[in-house]
Amino acid sequence: MHEAMVSGHALGRVILTATLSLWAALAPASEADNAFIPRMVNTSTIPSIGDLNPYGVAFVPEQFPEGGVIAAGDVLVSNFNNSANVQGTGTTIVQFRPRGPLAPPGTALVFFSSGLPGLSTALGALRGGFVVVGNVPTTDGTFATIGQGALQVIDRHGHLVQTWTDHEFLDGPWDLALDDWGSQAHIFVSNVLNGSVSRLDVAVAPKGVTLMKKTTIAAGYPHVPNAAAVILGPTGLAYDRSTDILYVASTADNTIYAVPRAASRTNAATRGGIAFSDPHLRGPLALRLAPNGDLLTANGDAVNSDLLHPSEIVEFTAGGQFVREYNVDASQGGAFGLDTLREAPFNYAVIDDVTNSLSVAQQGER
Repeated sequence: MHEAMVSGHALGRVILTATLSLWAALAPASEADNAFIPRMVNTSTIPSIGDLNPYGVAFVPEQFPEGGVIAAGDVLVSNFNNSANVQGTGTTIVQFRPRGPLAPPGTALVFFSSGLPGLSTALGALRGGFVVVGNVPTTDGTFATIGQGALQVIDRHGHLVQTWTDHEFLDGPWDLALDDWGSQAHIFVSNVLNGSVSRLDVAVAPKGVTLMKKTTIAAGYPHVPNAAAVILGPTGLAYDRSTDILYVASTADNTIYAVPRAASRTNAATRGGIAFSDPHLRGPLALRLAPNGDLLTANGDAVNSDLLHPSEIVEFTAGGQFVREYNVDASQGGAFGLDTLREAPFNYAVIDDVTNSLSVAQQGER
């Protein structure tokens, strides 16, 4: 049975590769510059084992090594729930190639199956060829059984390389942001169980990622149980290398904070300065910098909810001025993970965890 499953998985990848090659051969050499409709694709995030509730979203960056099952420009999605929709029990990361075939429900291609359940929004891909994912597990979908979790390092072939645990620095890894230099990187992690943000300084080599140093750079964020979301606490992180500021989406108090000297500080700021606390925030979750320098956040609706403004992605300037918003679902609780890529045909990805789907688009100038 195991050999048959492996052979079927390999065959699936052969078919996908052939389909992509055929698509590339049939695609026009160039697209009309004056096209009206946006370049956007929508696909399911549900794999054959039925995992639900997609949380984390991450582009595979440019310069990612070739020869693996994922490639630069691919999108990865981590699932928090299992097929019975029990929170904190999902085990799959699915992959999607925006220029490839769409995935109907039950067919999303699995990149990695984890032995640790409850894969969170803490998902990122390093230029050196590795994927990092966090988990916050439960046994029954409630806060009463929530576990500490870990951070796993996966190679580009979908094989587990390392698992990091730490009661202080990885206490419920809920989201992450990368400051990636290729052979070295800072991995910023928000810890939902102790209300802190850690910086992991790592060295990246072809065979693995070495954890060199761990530092708590911010603490004091409120973290409380929540019946609908299991727990509320510090979630989305966005790092601005030009200013060395790490922005933190603090869901429970509906505020975006700014932690200065994030890549070099040796002590913990108390939350950091308030970047902005705006009425357009409704329980901010994922947080990313857009290629134009603005901040994008996903409103999870657990705080300051409004039935007339559900499941929103909201854009602010780095100074906190509201720019624009739109909703990814007509009901509440649909907006969670999002990611951006600076230069690519598709540079914006957002999930809807009501419909268990992923939307990938080209935003900005075409």
